[in-house]
Amino acid sequence: MSSHNGPEQTGHGLIGGRYRLGERLGQGGMGVVRRATDELLGRPVAVKTLALDDGADPAGALREARVVARIRHPHVIVVHDVVEHEGRPALVMELVDGGSLADRLAAGRVLSPRETARLGLDLLDALGAAHALDVLHRDVKPANVLLEKGSGRAVLTDFGIASLPGATTLSGTGVFVGTPEYTAPERMQGGDAGPASDLWSLGALLCAAATGTSPFRRDSIGAVLHAVVYEEIRPSERMGPLVPVVRGLLERDPDRRLGAAEARRMLAACAAGEDPADGPVPAGPPAVRDTGPTGTPRRPLSPEAAGPRPPATPDAHLPATPRQPTPPEDRAPAAGAGRRGALALPFVVAAVAASVAAVTVAVLLAGRDEPSTGAGPAGSAGPRPTSASDPVPAGYKAVEDERGFTLAVPAGARRSTDGERVFYTTADGAAWVGVRIRAIPAGGAIGVMRDADASGPRTNPGYRDATVEETRHKGLPAARWEFTWNGFTSAEGPRRTVDVCWEQAGTLYDVWASAPVDRAAEARRHFDTALGSFRTSGR
Repeated sequence: MSSHNGPEQTGHGLIGGRYRLGERLGQGGMGVVRRATDELLGRPVAVKTLALDDGADPAGALREARVVARIRHPHVIVVHDVVEHEGRPALVMELVDGGSLADRLAAGRVLSPRETARLGLDLLDALGAAHALDVLHRDVKPANVLLEKGSGRAVLTDFGIASLPGATTLSGTGVFVGTPEYTAPERMQGGDAGPASDLWSLGALLCAAATGTSPFRRDSIGAVLHAVVYEEIRPSERMGPLVPVVRGLLERDPDRRLGAAEARRMLAACAAGEDPADGPVPAGPPAVRDTGPTGTPRRPLSPEAAGPRPPATPDAHLPATPRQPTPPEDRAPAAGAGRRGALALPFVVAAVAASVAAVTVAVLLAGRDEPSTGAGPAGSAGPRPTSASDPVPAGYKAVEDERGFTLAVPAGARRSTDGERVFYTTADGAAWVGVRIRAIPAGGAIGVMRDADASGPRTNPGYRDATVEETRHKGLPAARWEFTWNGFTSAEGPRRTVDVCWEQAGTLYDVWASAPVDRAAEARRHFDTALGSFRTSGR
């Protein structure tokens, strides 16, 4: 159900033997919503009449409606009944008196970070209730969040395009249904979708709630699709303490995306006015690993597995989750694509409904992209192998990164980024090389390392055997930091990290490597190779 949009009278017929239709309230992704009266119980309700396409399966639509009707949660719209109207299913729902989040944003009234965090908690719980029944919403956006007058209760509505896991992303006619600027990239690319896809949509919604617009809003559908799948994501600083959780939810790889449990912990901290980086991190997978000189581990990125992690603090050197599938940044364009950013997803707009209706995009999949093995054009995301003439040690590959540096990393290593740091993780996920480039902070390289060492016991459980020393790197002021800590899980065991940062032409360059203690020699080899081969575009 969408927001109220005026008292358009649509007739007062009785349907289902008890529901008398009244004014039109709004239009959702698959139908029109009207105010109605349940004459048997004497209460106001909302009735959504489904506008099924000629090719749609009414039995399938009714099955989905029945599944959604089983969801019982205070932040999920209640479906009271399913009746037939003009030969099509009609949903009888609770009437939520109040406009949508989209209405509020259209009026220029954004939410504060704390209000946004509270809204996020409500919607996380709503999605959790749906996911527990294997129901995916698939269209989480401001227009589908109602804000009840008086109580301020948020209600997730319009499950009209909800589906069960394993269902195809496309309809039977090859039409992708959803709202592009709130749709996860794996759905855009025709891949499998699960609960993580709804969490991506929640991340985009939180951005809109706090800033007034989705981070993927563009002037055309094509530009929106490109932004979702390829462009660098930079949450607005206006989001304040919400930035880390939004970054985690907008992780393009669903296997590395922030999980619901950790998102809830971080949002709860924001809602309470606390720094979400403070306090212990609940059990979960080793989504990102250890720290570098200016911070600590990020959040877990999926709810599976278990094992304690160090508390999160700002500004860490951390790789993304290991064993990830190829991210969109590393995919090559389909044959005939004019640029790397091409989605290999030719599309047309199939339908654009009024105001808050979902945009339906016909996606004709031209073929799934394969991992790139050659250099991409300027401006493309992801690493580019350098010339075969560049000497690299056996077992390594030379890459030219879009951030303006080249180095040698382990063969088969995969690139990822959190927006500030770049990581190259080995195929087994156990070891990685990290790089960060930024302006030189106060105190210079040695000051950065000393601060990191001082916070080590707080950011890394079992922090020990640490050394910090001032040194030189290729004649430039530098600092070196090494340490051991307990690691993320008892199964994985302790880890050893080696890190050097140096000052060059007003910029602080930082290269580090990490691996389990029993592979410390490997970590040092990766580190020495990366540091020795590191070059900037100006050198």
